[in-house]
Amino acid sequence: MSHLVTLSHKVLQFTGLLDNTNAPRTQKMEEKALEVYDVIRTIRDPEKPNTLEELDVVSEECVEVQELGEDEYLIIIKFSPTVPHCSLATLIGLCLQVKLQRCLPFKHKLDIFISEGTHSTEEDINKQINDKERVAAAMENPNLRDIVEQCVTEPDD
Repeated sequence: MSHLVTLSHKVLQFTGLLDNTNAPRTQKMEEKALEVYDVIRTIRDPEKPNTLEELDVVSEECVEVQELGEDEYLIIIKFSPTVPHCSLATLIGLCLQVKLQRCLPFKHKLDIFISEGTHSTEEDINKQINDKERVAAAMENPNLRDIVEQCVTEPDD
């Protein structure tokens, strides 16, 4: 019977259905995702005195991290605006971009999206917040930059 179990185990490993080598990597990605979430959860909403976490705009589940190479990661964030016609969704995406670029200590590529079905113009906003030139141009606007700074600055900074 033990030969049958060993053979079954080897077949599952060979087919990729059982892969013990991914367990440490999966745990590492979960730890990276929590590290990312810890950075974004304290971003303040541009209109309200609450954080994005308090408003359920971001949650631990909205962050995914994938390994691209040695010490390089793809971070995917899917946030949910509070209402489908939220006029500040682009600004929230900009705040996510800025804070993560500043605070993450590891090399990364960042993809930020509005969760599917949570905003009336999600496709347009997704393009804007992932366009590096548009992000850079937005941060050159002093009024916009001030708003972003207020949102991303920690309360005890």
